[in-house]
Amino acid sequence: MRLPDYHTHTARCGHAHGRPDEYVAAAKARGLTGIGIADHLPLLPEPDPELSMGVCDLSDYVADVQALKAEFPGYVLLGVEADYRPQTVSEVRSLLEGHPFDYVIGSVHHMGEWGFDDPRQLDEYGRRDIDDVWVEYFQLVGDAAESGLFTILGHLDVVKKFGYRPTRALTSELDHLVARVAAAGVLVEINTAGLHRPVKEAYPTLDILRRLCDAGVPITFGSDAHRPEEVGRDFGHAVELARSAGYAGFASLESRPGEGRAGIGSVPFEASPA
Repeated sequence: MRLPDYHTHTARCGHAHGRPDEYVAAAKARGLTGIGIADHLPLLPEPDPELSMGVCDLSDYVADVQALKAEFPGYVLLGVEADYRPQTVSEVRSLLEGHPFDYVIGSVHHMGEWGFDDPRQLDEYGRRDIDDVWVEYFQLVGDAAESGLFTILGHLDVVKKFGYRPTRALTSELDHLVARVAAAGVLVEINTAGLHRPVKEAYPTLDILRRLCDAGVPITFGSDAHRPEEVGRDFGHAVELARSAGYAGFASLESRPGEGRAGIGSVPFEASPA
């Protein structure tokens, strides 16, 4: 199944490897139908060089990917992954509006000052009620969806990364989140990176995907590659997951130069060649 990969990172983010052109070459070699480069927007209020590019690097990043877009028209998209933190919404909006991004992945990596998916801060789980952690995470993801900043919600249940699961079903909280996401009109990615994390499971779970499908939320695919050889990794599994959830196709992004964010199309699985 040939698909586009909209979630990839390069060395600019401080914790990945490879140049944008190497990721494009990897996507071509793997037979993908397109690739989006989506490095981490500078983390605000204080950029962390191990987690994101600096503000001073942003223009060079955009120029590098724009050059690849010109070289491979219709194949390469300029994206970015931006952290949703309630206290920095206006600053993030200003950064995004100053650059011609085709799409923006919105991700929640922090609860207050706690970077809950950072292995350096793993001990904090032992000081928290795990159900409260999940409830707060769902609330933040819903807020992100409604912020108007993002095209795609990234790794929607990444809070499970280290294997910490809620002790109860959280059915009402999840139903509320799915309703908020659907009403906001954002896309949700199937992110295969979780298969290579302690949880050993793609983001999000099949149960969440079924709820999203029932609510009419379109999906995209992202490897969350941090090395060129990871581009498109485990996409066969991702398609099986999508089909099991009831999806018959996926959302595709089409660059619209001079018109803001990319247009969103729909591609049935049978129309995406093997």
